[in-house]
Amino acid sequence: MADPAPVGGPVSVGGPRSAFGRWARGWRGELGRLLEVAALVGLVVTQPLLDVLGRSPDFFLFHRAGPAQILLLTALVAVLPTSAVALLGALSRLAGRRARAVTHTGLVGLLLAALAVQVGRHVTPLRGVPLLLVAVLAGAGGAAAHRRWRAPGRVLRLAAAGPVAFVALFLLVSPTSAVVLPRGDGGAAGTAQGTGVHPPVVMLILDELPLVSLLGADGRIDAARYPHFAELAAGSTWYRNATGVSGWTPNALPAMLTGRYPAKPVAPHYSQYPDNIFTAFGGLYDIRAEESITRLCPPSRCDQPVAPEQGLGVLARQTGRLLGQLAGPTESAVDPEDSYREQTRAEAGLDAAEPVPADPTFRWDSLDDNQPARFTSFLAGLRPTPRPTLHFLHLLMPHSPWAYLPSGARYDAPEDLPNDGAGWIELARQRHLAQLGYTDRLIGETLRTLRASGLYDQALVVVTADHGVSFRPGAQGRGLDAIKAAAGEVAWVPMFVKEPRQQAGRVDDRNWEHVDLLPTVADEANLRLPWPVDGRSAQQAPRTDGTKHFYDRPGVPLTFPGGVPAPPPLPTPHPLVGTEVRAGPAGGNARVADLAAFTATDPDTGTLPALVWGDVPDRIPDGTLLAVAVNGRIGAVVPVVPPDPGGRRFAALLSDDKLFRAGSNQLDVFQVATDGTLRRLALS
Repeated sequence: MADPAPVGGPVSVGGPRSAFGRWARGWRGELGRLLEVAALVGLVVTQPLLDVLGRSPDFFLFHRAGPAQILLLTALVAVLPTSAVALLGALSRLAGRRARAVTHTGLVGLLLAALAVQVGRHVTPLRGVPLLLVAVLAGAGGAAAHRRWRAPGRVLRLAAAGPVAFVALFLLVSPTSAVVLPRGDGGAAGTAQGTGVHPPVVMLILDELPLVSLLGADGRIDAARYPHFAELAAGSTWYRNATGVSGWTPNALPAMLTGRYPAKPVAPHYSQYPDNIFTAFGGLYDIRAEESITRLCPPSRCDQPVAPEQGLGVLARQTGRLLGQLAGPTESAVDPEDSYREQTRAEAGLDAAEPVPADPTFRWDSLDDNQPARFTSFLAGLRPTPRPTLHFLHLLMPHSPWAYLPSGARYDAPEDLPNDGAGWIELARQRHLAQLGYTDRLIGETLRTLRASGLYDQALVVVTADHGVSFRPGAQGRGLDAIKAAAGEVAWVPMFVKEPRQQAGRVDDRNWEHVDLLPTVADEANLRLPWPVDGRSAQQAPRTDGTKHFYDRPGVPLTFPGGVPAPPPLPTPHPLVGTEVRAGPAGGNARVADLAAFTATDPDTGTLPALVWGDVPDRIPDGTLLAVAVNGRIGAVVPVVPPDPGGRRFAALLSDDKLFRAGSNQLDVFQVATDGTLRRLALS
């Protein structure tokens, strides 16, 4: 008789080994799925985000992000999306192995579809629903291939090394790496030149301000619209043929402050531009610098906190918005730089730099709180000092986002409001000019403060802008298309230099390029620069060549002939604007966003519902004029246009804040007939 088998023999040896094998295979499978998810999320989220952020060090500089915050944001971008998707898949295991496999296949398909959207936007003309349909088909096909064959999964597991590489490139190689890991602390200081005195230097650099926006039909500063710019011109040298060298501030401003044309796409940071005005002046001058989207002044020369740190939260929110733009099936109408909104003095919690100015506008005492915080801090420092001082401010005005009326009142607007296309580009220019009107007030405040402090006469005062912007149909903005179509609006900028003790204004039409700014200021300050520059001081003979140099990309100059541009004609205001309403019969309807804002308006908050937008029925044809009135007076007449992606068919800026009153305001929209009669539209 055969010996009996040991009790539990097969279980005690083979069973545990089999269970362990199944457990090991299960975890190897989970690890493989995690690697596949990491690879796809890296391609869909990590790579596009870090690519854009890596080329946008100005984003971190504007939001005052330190290395620790950037590293935390990098970790969030690289880890959080992958962890969320992986956790969702892991939880499905609770429903069984089959549910886990189906869920993973579904996640792979969704991620492949998301990747297909991004690829499709770059390589096909498809947008919107057609692109989504193609992406869904691509995702479904990829998921089926992944489920049927092993090769796609193996490729994805190898690609899981991608996110690590993306993070390494971002931190070590991209332009933003200079902000994360700054190297060096500035270049050599300049030396005294001759035996002259070193006057105080006051520099105010505005942003996105075309010269032509300031000009009247006669080619002079329009004193009726911009009295303080006209006042500045009347006491300074106006270099009327002045041009910036780039449409992008991270390239344009370093060129202005180093005297060198843009050569490489690097961060506007002192570690990349060690030789700049702050290092040159730092040996002889105290530096009071208020920068916005650059950090050219090294810590050894100046510290420039103007407001509390904005923190990781705002970085994460703006990065999430950026991901929505990158991942969507349509082109985003939002300019990423529209997140660069200057904090107001009230938001930053700053005290008034100056007493309330005497001003005819009845709300200026409260609207003064809307003054940008950086500007308030700048004004507070405009005082005579024992040592010569360089006072520097780069102010993002009248740069978009456009939110100010000429009085200084603020208004809200949709972030995705179009800036190009019929009707929309005209509105964009109106909003730009309204904000320029407020910028003119800030110029007036600067001049008043300089005179009140006794600094005006003895100081070298420089007011200019880094670049302009085009409002040419089909070429709105400041990119390559805008430069080719409307160089006169993008390249030419206001350039005013008031020398110490200068009394009378004069005009100089020499070929000024913004690389001339630093050598000119250095000569006026009797300071010798310790490095060679591309620019030419205004104390030297003018250039004999009138050619302009402009860099849409660093190291790749575009050239075009010089000459002061003629201002584009301003549209003639419609004769109904400013008139009392004499409406005909009611009929039709319109939808207006934020209609409730007119029922409880409080001007003392500094905010008014001055931008009105909405929709009208399809039966009202494009081109039909609408008159928008507040409290019985027409403030704007605008056309009906084809619906934008947000469904809006009209928008009107009510730039005269005297239309409003405290409390309830009556808003009316009228359809203007061809014979001029008005038909009131019922609003909802």
